[in-house]
Amino acid sequence: MNPANYLYLAALLFTIGAAGVLIRKNAIVVFMCIELMLNACNLAFVTFSRLHGNLDGQVIAFFTMVVAAAEVVVGLAIIVSIFRSRHSASVDDANLMKL
Repeated sequence: MNPANYLYLAALLFTIGAAGVLIRKNAIVVFMCIELMLNACNLAFVTFSRLHGNLDGQVIAFFTMVVAAAEVVVGLAIIVSIFRSRHSASVDDANLMKL
């Protein structure tokens, strides 16, 4: 396959993720859209890495996956905390963190 096809796919995935972050109100869906955007960036990094024949992009993608895994742990803990206190996972209720 042509590397441009991978870049088109990465751009499409990033656009879907950005639209999900801007449109949706459920915190879990927004969180999944952020992960989709990170995966799109990883695909672009790996594509450029293969295109130039070095491993720099693949190493950056690996570190991005490590950061995303840590983000999942912290983000889901915050979402569960909001859901337990407000009984809703809406982003609009996230600004009401005061107890």
